[in-house]
Amino acid sequence: MNDTASPFVRTARDARGVVTLTLTRPASCNALSEGMLGALEEALGDIAADETVRAVVIAAEGKAFCAGHDLKEMRAEPSLGYYQQLFERCGAMMLSIQRLPVPVIARVHGIATAAGCQLVAVCDLAVASSEARFAVSGVNVGLFCATPSVTLSRNLGRKEAFEMLVTGEFISAQEAREKGLVNRVAAPAELDATVEALVASIVAKPRTALALGKALFYRQLETGIEAALADASQTMACNMMDESALEGVQAFIEKRLPDWKR
Repeated sequence: MNDTASPFVRTARDARGVVTLTLTRPASCNALSEGMLGALEEALGDIAADETVRAVVIAAEGKAFCAGHDLKEMRAEPSLGYYQQLFERCGAMMLSIQRLPVPVIARVHGIATAAGCQLVAVCDLAVASSEARFAVSGVNVGLFCATPSVTLSRNLGRKEAFEMLVTGEFISAQEAREKGLVNRVAAPAELDATVEALVASIVAKPRTALALGKALFYRQLETGIEAALADASQTMACNMMDESALEGVQAFIEKRLPDWKR
């Protein structure tokens, strides 16, 4: 995968296989317009097909991370069929992030509102600038943030998520960390270094183990405990048969660093 740029998303890859997707529509606060959704769909599809990718960072240009759907574009075509297609498409794009076999990190600065907050919530990990703010503010214009509520309620406690959804009020980066929406908060000047520390820890681990683990993590969340434990047991057994796990355990026994191929 080569570094590429579209009018909506810039894709860059480093030598480790870390791909950064940068939203490049700052004038519209990186709204999830049809063009932005299409660019993200294409970029995520390319990543899914590339077994050498180790991690993904989603970032943005300008003052905002993502302000959600493009309301002007939505208002220009007020039909039920159009809205159904739009929200289904956005939901599919969000799911494709969760289904990637590698960890995805949101690098958040500025505001992340409505579907932009959903984008943060659907990423596996999130690092926020101390100046970032988060809201599911659709209710302020009479539109309950139904699709963002699905991922938000899987990150936050129920009452915390519901309060955000019915008030539309902003929470700070520190509140987002305390509530479980983001993992780490950094001063603006330290944001990239904090993201890099998380990325470095991830790429130091075997890709196979992370892929198996991520898939299991999300599967078990949606099942009862008995089925989840059975699935987890099978996943660990399969993971243990992978050469990276066998090498890691042997290295532990021999008190040396593992020699992982990737």
